[in-house]
Parts: sequence; structure tokens; C-alpha cells
Amino acid sequence: MHVIVGGGVVGLSVAWRLARSGQPVTVVDPAPASGATHAAAGMLAPVSEITFTEEPLLRLGAASLARWPAFAAELTADAGLGAGALDYRTDGTLDVAFGADDLAVLEETAGFMEKLGLRVERLSGRECRRLEPMLAPSVRGGLLAPDDAWVDPRRVASALLAALERLGVPIVRARVRELLRGDEGVQGVRLRPGDADEELRAERVVLAAGAWSGGLAQVPVRPVKGQILRLRSPQPLLGRCVRGTVHGQAVYLVPRGDGELVVGATQEELGFDTRVTAGGVYELLRDARELVPGVTELELAEVVAGLRPGTPDNLPLVGPGGEKGLLVATGHHRGGVLLAPLTAAVLMGEEGELASLCSPGRFVP
Repeated sequence: MHVIVGGGVVGLSVAWRLARSGQPVTVVDPAPASGATHAAAGMLAPVSEITFTEEPLLRLGAASLARWPAFAAELTADAGLGAGALDYRTDGTLDVAFGADDLAVLEETAGFMEKLGLRVERLSGRECRRLEPMLAPSVRGGLLAPDDAWVDPRRVASALLAALERLGVPIVRARVRELLRGDEGVQGVRLRPGDADEELRAERVVLAAGAWSGGLAQVPVRPVKGQILRLRSPQPLLGRCVRGTVHGQAVYLVPRGDGELVVGATQEELGFDTRVTAGGVYELLRDARELVPGVTELELAEVVAGLRPGTPDNLPLVGPGGEKGLLVATGHHRGGVLLAPLTAAVLMGEEGELASLCSPGRFVP
């Protein structure tokens, strides 16, 4: 049996794939889908989020994005849901620039993308506003990454929980105190005192506890705080994801089909601090207004803070955890939703070549 420690989108995806293949599995999490998955915007954007130093992450993201159509279709079927239930959309990401310096950076980025064989379209300011009429008049130009996509992570998590229920997978709502270790390596988990069934034995434990993974095993994962806003209007303000750099900070706006607009996100190295701050809300609204002035007319529906699991090189940790019986699926930082299908595939042994890029063994002396 597999015990999955962590009920975010990554842990639930791994559990679902294992259960689909007929393997017995149990998920342990005190509040499934309430952490980083609950806060995430759901951008599936390996192209528009690429930087000059993250080509390996691009390879992982592109491979996982290619898996998303089948992943979404199979998940909705297994969960007994109809088409469109995940709000999975494939209209691309528009990255916009305001000043000449911003435009020069975008041009340089476009050249880099083209060298890598990625599809990207250079647009004038007028062409950007033709695609998205609510953009600020000061937009000078932009890049369209037409192959990027996005999804609603909360709907994905709900679908995964529904699919697991239909497959008969137990969800143990408890905290893991420690891994059970013996002469044969990791043999299960020990739960916090007072929780149901203090020990769960397993042939394999999959550590998918996000930012909290480092408290259970020797993995270099740290929490990276992100505050995010959800705005609401009767009609969608945008038709696709819009990104830009304002006051030196990246900001993005992700539309939902029901009129919700997600604005994110801060990146703060503050340990396990999940407070929502006035400064964080101000900065996000200020920067979003520079891109799309109409956001100030929308209802502020929710402000949340989540903890992304960061690693020293920004690549996830997926694979054998250095102890017999332990597998790791953590460290996805801002790409947990995007990389969930690939992570499950790697642990199922379906992606041998890419597995080396995210192997936890790269941090073993």
C-alpha cells in the first residue's frame, strides 16, 4: 500500500493515478486542498513564466502542459462531472509592457523563446488592446504565448477528491507527526497523538506535504509566502491571462468563466507566516490597476495567503527520497498545479528522461 502525506493538488493527483492503476492507496492530510492549492491562481504557463536561467523547468512545464488535456478529461470523467467543470481554458497568456525599457526586455525574451522553438507573437500596444480592450492605454506592446493555459485549482482539487471517493480511496484527516522508520527503511507514518489510528503501515510513503515536507524528511524545501486576491464582477473583465511588470514587481490577472478575476501574487521569504497584510493587498491592487484600470470597480471577494514549497534551484523534488520505501513529490514552488500531471507520471515510471531533472538525488552529497 501507498500512503500519500499531503492532500494538495500534487498529492491528490498522485493518489488518483495510483488508484486508477489498481494500487491500494491512502491519503493523509488534516484539511485536504486547503493550503497552497486553495490559494493558487492555476496558471498553466510554462512559456510566459520562463526566465533565462530556468530551461530545465521549462522542459518539465511543457511536458506537463502537454499532459493536461488528457488529465482534465480523465479526471472529469472519473469524478462524474460534465465538460467545463474544471474551468480549464487554453486561450494563452498576454505579457504586456509599459515603457521602452519594459518593451526591450520583452523583445529580448521573445528572441530567447524563439531560439528554444517556443511559439510567441510580438504585438503592438494597439494589437494588445484589440485582444484585451480593458488594458490601460499606456501599454506599449506585448507578447502573446498562445499555448499557455489555465485552470481553477479549487475545482481541480474538488474533482480529485470526488474521483478518489468513487475509487474507494480513504482520506485520513490527521497530521503526520513523523515517518515510521525501521531496518527496512520507511515503513509508514505515525500520526499526531489523539488522531485516529496513530500509525499507518505502508510499503511506500509518498511525501507530498508541500512547504512542510522538510519537517518529515531531509529535503531542501522552504516556505515562500504568496498573497493573492479574488475580485468579482457579473461579466469577465478579461478573456485571457494578462501579466506585466509594474514598479519592478511581476503581477498577473487570471480570469474565471464566472466573472472572478484572480490577482497575484506576492513572493515573501517570511517562513511559515500566513498573515494577510494591508501592504500586500495594496501592492497587488496598485499594480493590477496599472495593467487594467477597471479592476478598481470590482468587488474584493477574498484575500488569501499560501505557502509555496521552494527549493534552492526552483526545480521540484520528485522521485526516490534517499530512504527505502520513501518517494518525494514536493518543492514545486509556483508550479504545483501545472506540474501535477507530470509529477504523477514520474512516480508511475512513465517519464524516465525527465525524471533526472527533478530527482531529489541532486541534493545528496
